[in-house]
Amino acid sequence: MIDLYYWTTPNGHKISIFLEEAKIPYKILPVNIGKGEQFNPDFLKIAPNNRIPAIVDHNPKDEKGDLTIFESGAILWYLAEKTNQFVPATPRGKAQVSEWLFWQMAGLGPIAGQNHHFNMYAPEKIPYAIERYTKETARLYGVLNKQLEGKDFVAGEYSIADMAIYPWIVPHEKQGQNLNDFPHLKRWFETVGKRPAVIKAYELAKSINGDAPMTDEAKKILFGLNTKS
Repeated sequence: MIDLYYWTTPNGHKISIFLEEAKIPYKILPVNIGKGEQFNPDFLKIAPNNRIPAIVDHNPKDEKGDLTIFESGAILWYLAEKTNQFVPATPRGKAQVSEWLFWQMAGLGPIAGQNHHFNMYAPEKIPYAIERYTKETARLYGVLNKQLEGKDFVAGEYSIADMAIYPWIVPHEKQGQNLNDFPHLKRWFETVGKRPAVIKAYELAKSINGDAPMTDEAKKILFGLNTKS
């Protein structure tokens, strides 16, 4: 059994997608980041960076007791190795999957996150920041579009790289991106979005958080903003 400490963010979706794809028994423990639950001392013992997702594996292979893991990329890699699924067995295949997993973790995720912040949440609209992160998001979409030319999935076979990247493309309209500008990416995005496990993961998210508007209080907690009440 896997305990998944989760909220309905792109990084949270990565792990629920994997668990649904691999059919691993798991239990969701919601961490409402808009209410500051990520700062709960018990959660910080599992995720010291006060970020979701995190997991507790109650049946690790070494049989040495519960194993806790934070950081979505590390969780994906651990679960892939635990189950021998969604990462190729060959050194070259593993290398390619790891490249695109780290590309998402170090590039697409942080840039798209700043895009979301300055376009939707910042108390002051800063044209330079909005333009910078919108253009850099477009550049990264272009990189991904080129990689997907002639490929069904990012690293050839469906893998944790696709699971990591897909949730960050879901809010493409909020990022100021038109998927028609990236035809190979669009085809891949539509293909992944039709997978039963992906559909189930997003349906589950709606049952936990109905995508309510972000409150000023939540912005204070998430971004340290001095927003007006």
